[in-house]
Amino acid sequence: MTSLLLFGATEGGLFDFDATLPLMAVQVVLLTFILNALFFKPVGRVVEEREGFVTTSRAEAKQKLAQVEKLEADLRDQLATARQAAQKLINEAEQDSDKLYREALALANAEANTSREEARREIDSQRDAALNQLKSDADKLGDLIVERLLAAK
Repeated sequence: MTSLLLFGATEGGLFDFDATLPLMAVQVVLLTFILNALFFKPVGRVVEEREGFVTTSRAEAKQKLAQVEKLEADLRDQLATARQAAQKLINEAEQDSDKLYREALALANAEANTSREEARREIDSQRDAALNQLKSDADKLGDLIVERLLAAK
């Protein structure tokens, strides 16, 4: 009771320090252990597992993002290479077609010149034959005229 008077409290007042204080302290400690064992540890474990899951998921996502960026860069390089190769093939095809066109044109010109030369030779030979025929006919006609003139005298 003297301890109560030291604190300025009377019996049954605001601060009553009898046997209920240690009993309340034991109850608080016991409740803390029970709550810790039943609720706080499992919840803490779940929270830690979720944090671990989130951390590993973020790390995996970063790795996958890095792989995607690397693959994207590789694909862009491959696309640029393919475009260059396609452009090169197009240029080569244009050059080949131009070369074939020029060769075909040269061949056609050569064939046209050859057939023109053959036609000119044939015409020349026919002209020569016609001239020879005309000469022989003119000679025969001249001889015939001379014979008739001589026979008429």
